[in-house]
Amino acid sequence: MLRRTTLKFTAALAAVSLLPSGAFAEMPASVEKPVTISFYNYNLASASAGAEATKELIAGFEKKFPNIKVETVAVPSNEIMSRVQADIVAGKQPDVAQLVFRDLIYIASDLGANALEDMVNANELKDQLAGMIPQGLELGKVDGKTYGLAYTFSTPILFYNADLFKQAGLDPDKPPRTWDDVNAAGKAIKEKTGKNGFFPGAYGPTDGTFVYQSIVMSNGGKVRDGNKLTFADKNAADAVKMLRNMVDSGAHAKIDPASASDTFAAGNMGMFLYTSALLSSVKKSAQGKFELRLAPMPSFGDKPTAPTNSGSALFVFSKDPDKQRASYELLKYLTSKEAYTIITSKIGYLPLRLDIVDDPNYLGPWLKENPMFRANIKQLDHLTANIAFPGPNYRQVEKMMMDGVREAVFGSGDPVEALKGAQEQGQDLMP
Repeated sequence: MLRRTTLKFTAALAAVSLLPSGAFAEMPASVEKPVTISFYNYNLASASAGAEATKELIAGFEKKFPNIKVETVAVPSNEIMSRVQADIVAGKQPDVAQLVFRDLIYIASDLGANALEDMVNANELKDQLAGMIPQGLELGKVDGKTYGLAYTFSTPILFYNADLFKQAGLDPDKPPRTWDDVNAAGKAIKEKTGKNGFFPGAYGPTDGTFVYQSIVMSNGGKVRDGNKLTFADKNAADAVKMLRNMVDSGAHAKIDPASASDTFAAGNMGMFLYTSALLSSVKKSAQGKFELRLAPMPSFGDKPTAPTNSGSALFVFSKDPDKQRASYELLKYLTSKEAYTIITSKIGYLPLRLDIVDDPNYLGPWLKENPMFRANIKQLDHLTANIAFPGPNYRQVEKMMMDGVREAVFGSGDPVEALKGAQEQGQDLMP
């Protein structure tokens, strides 16, 4: 039933008939008359610092481009894709949308997003992308074209409670580097303080796939190879078995995944692996309760880690040349040095431009006050793109995978068999 519903919806989208890829009228070189564009944004719908920072960004853009009015549509991150789909079917196509990377292939292949290479003059695009992290730009590409321009994104980072480390007899100046270290530290914290040792934000209910994929790929595994699912193959399964072993040892907390952030922020957990986008809110919660520190994500022995990306990219859907120009100017502004200074310092996402990190006019002063954030920036050296699933049933396949992972980690049966069962079910829905 679910598959039929998805296919029916895809057919409805096709009936709306967007212009075929590459069939653009040339957009003007500048905005010479007033134009209004819509911007679907999920940070604006958040209760965190993301909303205020985004309002500041848009105000700065409209001040710089008085001819362009941005009408924002605030939608929570777990609802924004459905809202964009529904509005396109209803004939209310957004001009720009902030969407998550897990939807990348579907947005490019089925939803009519514009490839920047088709919309923007090659020299102009080259100038805009100069100085941006190449690994970051790769995150939004499909078949070599940029459909999503990386915007607010991060990698998994290990938040840890230095006070609990001390109470457990651990040295907070030597945070865990490997998963064996995490297991040992987690058990010590549990046994000597009674608090939870460790939990990764890898199981939902908000998107934890990037954390799960980071762990799997750090052990040499992948969740798919082409159209073949591989998350039950040996290296991927061994990574999940490692998590299951930590649950069995007591190092890994047995809590509701939805409560993990609050549990850590309340001082009741030693280590939490999740996006640095929580940094601002966790710092605020920890103030006066415990000493918060950050460390890079752990590795499997000497294997290099493969931190994958969370977060979002900016997609342009407009087919009107004037609105395309206005939309592109918004993309340029939101990925500028000025914008990333706000995005990183006030939300906690990574900057896509590293030349601002120590620049006294941009992030330099903030990083001097917040040196712990360098652990996150350092991981950009080996940033590994999150793997999205292809086909109209991509979200169902992802759900089956994550259901299988939760059963493998927290269930009582054989974890490998749980993964294999989910993989067999998911493979039937792959294109």
